[in-house]
Amino acid sequence: MTILVTGAAGFIGMAVADQLLSAGRAVIGIDNMNDYYPVSLKRDRIAALQQRHGKLFTFAELDFADMDALNAALAGHAVEAIIHLGAQAGVRYSLINPHAYVRSNLAGHVNMLELARERRVRHLVYASSSSVYGGNDVLPFRVEDRADHPVSLYAATKRADELMSETYAHLFRIPMTGLRFFTVYGPWGRPDMAMWIFTKKILAGDPIPVFNHGRMQRDFTYIDDIVSGVIGCLDHAPADDGAPKAGGSRSPHRLYNIGNNRPEELMHLISVLEQAIGRKAEIDFQPMQPGDVPATFADTSAIAHDIGFAPATGIDVGVPRFVSWYRDYHAD
Repeated sequence: MTILVTGAAGFIGMAVADQLLSAGRAVIGIDNMNDYYPVSLKRDRIAALQQRHGKLFTFAELDFADMDALNAALAGHAVEAIIHLGAQAGVRYSLINPHAYVRSNLAGHVNMLELARERRVRHLVYASSSSVYGGNDVLPFRVEDRADHPVSLYAATKRADELMSETYAHLFRIPMTGLRFFTVYGPWGRPDMAMWIFTKKILAGDPIPVFNHGRMQRDFTYIDDIVSGVIGCLDHAPADDGAPKAGGSRSPHRLYNIGNNRPEELMHLISVLEQAIGRKAEIDFQPMQPGDVPATFADTSAIAHDIGFAPATGIDVGVPRFVSWYRDYHAD
């Protein structure tokens, strides 16, 4: 039996696939390898998985919004469970290319729901986002909070994914878990995120853009903690017992926040980066960007209670690890 991982060439997808494969579990990875950020990084991630794990890892380059291509790639494979991490990411890019979000995050998500229904998988774990909380100003964010006032199209598509998943769990009793990720970082991270952008610019001696004049907080979550949470959820599917789940569903569908449960001031993060890099940052203070929010803070009590999730990596440890990886990767 095989686990399907979408977005396998992405940051979280690669890390989850790597952990599954290291445990001897066969993985089929799919990714459309789009050029939202350099495809070379995505190809390097896939190459690393292939080198480490050989024939235990199968990769197919395809767009999961194309149902025919998806079915063709999976023909002959018995899929046990799905970890659906593929999506069009990025808050700011959704202002520029909204149709990419509609295709990947809406049509693509429905295809994964249909695949789970047709294959009768034991569990579908899918990526949501802390962005669904929109302009909520009561911290920490709880899964019970209302999430119907998104401030970006990206957030709206992720909330729609949660609602469509609830419908399929209700109608077809498919066990599902949606994970609202909070600012994930670490080795093999994404070039469009602050950790990468800041590191690159500080090393080059360029000014770093700091929005909302630095008055920002983020619940930075190290990739290893995220992976442990994702796989912990995969192996503990919600029961179809009519009892209320995290997020309020009585169907076999639950929603979790998955974050560090410890928001950090953006200026403190920059200070930790400066220490890890050994160079002071030149800061370019800018106003708040459209679609952004000033603070994120995950209440992780539900996932801690249900599967024992306990993030263990603070930025004092995680940031130097990322900087070390970044230097090694670019040296190569």
